[in-house]
Amino acid sequence: MVVLAEDLSEITTLDPKQFWGIPVALVGAALMSFGAQYQSRGLNKVERLTGESAGSGLSLRQVGGLLRRPSWVVGTVLLGLAVVFQIGALALSPLIVVQPIGVVAMVITAVLNSRMSGVRLPKRAMVSLAMCVGGIVTFVTIAAFTAADRPVTDQKLLTILIIYAVVLTVTVVLFVMLRHRAVALFYIVGAGVLYGFVATFAKTVIGRVQQNEFDWLTWLCVAALLIGALLGMVFVQNAYSSGPPDLVIAGLTVIDPLVAILIGIVVLQEAANAPMWAISSFILTGIVALIGVIGLARFHPQTGRNVLEEPWTGNIRVPRAKS
Repeated sequence: MVVLAEDLSEITTLDPKQFWGIPVALVGAALMSFGAQYQSRGLNKVERLTGESAGSGLSLRQVGGLLRRPSWVVGTVLLGLAVVFQIGALALSPLIVVQPIGVVAMVITAVLNSRMSGVRLPKRAMVSLAMCVGGIVTFVTIAAFTAADRPVTDQKLLTILIIYAVVLTVTVVLFVMLRHRAVALFYIVGAGVLYGFVATFAKTVIGRVQQNEFDWLTWLCVAALLIGALLGMVFVQNAYSSGPPDLVIAGLTVIDPLVAILIGIVVLQEAANAPMWAISSFILTGIVALIGVIGLARFHPQTGRNVLEEPWTGNIRVPRAKS
């Protein structure tokens, strides 16, 4: 007990001002929830109007339809605001603390989707959702008291860029090969991994701007950030076609921070001073959250159902009765 008390006294490394990043990230998470719900609603309406599924990629006709759908445009604006708040949070707090807070969006989106679609989550899906939330909340609580900002050196940044280039290449190849038979979880994992790198690049660019470093590496990070954000958005839109928004957000708010946190721990060494019990907790809570995402994808009643295959009553989807 004495050892634990000594550890806690040594690892509280966040400056009090840095805790302001947490409420800012919470606002961003709420905006993300509403943005995802409206975007999903707009995409589903466009699929019905065009009679084409977006599961294997958006057509030009569908893209034009999305730009004319008020719900999709509003959702996109809300997601844009969510990004602004996320960047503000990253400017205030370490990456390892800010990223997992998006778990709040998971809960809000689950409630919104249930109300708007008229579909209630079964018990096993609720348990999976609880595992996602519990795992990430525990993770961020520990991280808030064990993480510290670290300067991003050119060597560390080059390492991240090389890893990103490999991941981006693999993601694009898999998308081309599997897009005609990919399920929601494929798109969610792809978007989550990409957005994890996007968050890392955003944090890096913010740090370098604050240090007045505008070299070629900074601009390369900006380019990598934009490419990842755009490709991730394409993956998210495709995921909406074969999965409900609460599943999409659940996957993103678990996979995205786990990727960013792995980068923060392994490359940026934000948890270099964390004791072994904290590192073990990171691994355990991360595994619990991932199992929750897989369970939610398996047990969610809307997973794998294309909107074109479901009867439509007003704004509520009514699942077909099983024979």
